Parts: sequence; C-alpha cells; structure tokens
Amino acid sequence: MKKDQVLSITNGICKNTLMETLKIEFIDVGDKFLKARMPVNSRVYQPDGVLHGGATAALAESVGSAAVFVLNKDPNIQVRGIEITANHIKSVENGYIYATASPLHQGRTIQLWEIRVEDENDTLISICKLTTYKKRK
Repeated sequence: MKKDQVLSITNGICKNTLMETLKIEFIDVGDKFLKARMPVNSRVYQPDGVLHGGATAALAESVGSAAVFVLNKDPNIQVRGIEITANHIKSVENGYIYATASPLHQGRTIQLWEIRVEDENDTLISICKLTTYKKRK
C-alpha cells in the first residue's frame, strides 16, 4: 500500500476518538517508523500555559500503538498499550510537536517502541517508551 493510502486510512480511523480531540494527525510513515503531529495551544496546556505532559504522553501512546498496527501490516490484530514512560526535557508553549515511533523490539506479541517527541526545530521535547501487546482478533 502506498504511503498516502496508509496515512489516509490511519487518520480516518481516528474520528470520534481522543486523537481527533487532540487534533493528532499522522503525517509520515516508513518501513521502521510512524510520525504524527499535534498542535500546542490552550487545549493541551497545563495551568501555567505550557504543554501538559499528559497530552504529550497521549500523543506518544497514540503514535506508538498505531505504529504496531501499521508496521505489522496485519488488519486482524488488536493492539493494547501495557506501559508508557515519558521523560519530559523541555517545555513548549505553541506551534506543533512531532512524535516519531520506532521499534526497539518487535516480538510476536510484546513490542517495545521508542517515541521521540520534538518541536518544529527538531529540538527534543520528550522521550517516551511504550510497551504494547498485540493479539489476533
């Protein structure tokens, strides 16, 4: 399947979900990665006017879980996040953040993903790790 088709399908299944609420958009895919972006504005702020770490974690888990589904190329699997960790390095007040999920381990059922969250200048904002479980439907 072509890149544009994969992105269209992946974005299409986000209707009426947290991804749509947070305006998360999948923007690039390759053999070993999936990339999404999310706008940073008052909708995702913590009370002092910067990006909330929970919103960053939601972006990371969304792109990591979607990456398992997309990169495994098997429509008959279900993916569940088991654990996510997020180390926040820098704060952001506006613009977009970009999350790129890449596999660290792709086992038959358990997978470990690294998600780098960067700003528009490729500055590292957060580094996340996501452990997922996949099973056949």
